[in-house]
Amino acid sequence: MLKFRKTTLVAAALASAAVAPHAMAETKINALFMAQAAYSEADVRAMTEAFTKANPDVTVNLEFVPYEGLHDKTVLAQGSGGGYDVVLFDVIWPAEYAANNVLVDVSDKITDDMKTGVLPGAWTTVQYEGKYYGMPWILDTKYLFYNKEILEKAGITAPPKTWAELTEQAKIIQQKNLLKTPIAWSWSQAEAAICDYTTLVSAYGGDFLKDGKPVFQTDGGLDALKYMVDSYKSGLTNPNSKEFLEEDVRKVFENGDAAFALNWTYMYNMANDPKDSKVAGKVGVVPAPGVEGKSEVSAVNGSMGLGITTASKHPEEAWKYITFMTSQATQNAYAKLSLPIWSSSYEDSTVTAGQEELVAAAEKGLAAMYARPTTPKYQELSTALQQAIQEALLGQSTPEDALKSAAENSGL
Repeated sequence: MLKFRKTTLVAAALASAAVAPHAMAETKINALFMAQAAYSEADVRAMTEAFTKANPDVTVNLEFVPYEGLHDKTVLAQGSGGGYDVVLFDVIWPAEYAANNVLVDVSDKITDDMKTGVLPGAWTTVQYEGKYYGMPWILDTKYLFYNKEILEKAGITAPPKTWAELTEQAKIIQQKNLLKTPIAWSWSQAEAAICDYTTLVSAYGGDFLKDGKPVFQTDGGLDALKYMVDSYKSGLTNPNSKEFLEEDVRKVFENGDAAFALNWTYMYNMANDPKDSKVAGKVGVVPAPGVEGKSEVSAVNGSMGLGITTASKHPEEAWKYITFMTSQATQNAYAKLSLPIWSSSYEDSTVTAGQEELVAAAEKGLAAMYARPTTPKYQELSTALQQAIQEALLGQSTPEDALKSAAENSGL
């Protein structure tokens, strides 16, 4: 009897030892984010720490790369065996990612509360052909930022409402020797330039594609590039704009070296931070201007979503992390660099306090967001347009010829 009891206890102990590590094992997921614009790296780490505190059985390995590396890093990791569980993706990528089976279709996980609570425009960030490939997370467009003090010194009583008016105000500022080059843009040969170009295409009422074929080389698309070239050649635009990304624009504006700048939401509170900015307290923000007779405001859809990769070995934990990061409570707590996707958040004083001017601009800007083309060949199209913009700015080609060449090289 004693021998049997000992044997039973030993067996039970071995069984317990075999089960315990499995029961207590942590699930590790890898998440890829960008290291610029919108939520800061510190914000993402703090959000993630709150998630792991609430979910001690899950650890999250965070990786941050510049926006320019986000797409290729995601795609290349798919075939590496390691890969990512959660990735941040731009509004321009769901078509390509769906066609190449990069992201999991999560349509069955989107609840009715999510559908009714999230701003309608935000859903376009993660949808393709009626399916959902993640949750919208960063709701963003480019706004026109202006230096209130410089405009006041120039005798300008209100920021421009049209792009033509912006040019006229910049001329006044230049003529009064307040600034040598009053305007800063992000026109480096990168996606940043396409976002500025798209903002102008929306202002001029242009189209990128019709029936799947390029039409940006005509009408509003051509007018947009002509405006960029005219602004550059006029000497009103900082000549380094052709090499600037958004962070460069922010630094120039914060140093007091630009009266006008087009940039994302995040710049508002960063430029108003006296620790880093010389223009804190002087920052104005309005929707990007329109074109008389064609538009009142202009805006590009620069939103981004969080999705689960098809390579993920932990899709359930990945989805739990995504729903936490995109939840209203999390977004409301970190609303200073990126505005929430939830419609009722804008009735919450913790979101609006201290940034009422930004929220007022967002109400108009977010409603006017214009999408870059939805096509699985977006990367080819964007590359061709980036090159066309550079050639036109540098005078190597006319806007007409540059866009005609881009249309021919777009892969469409």
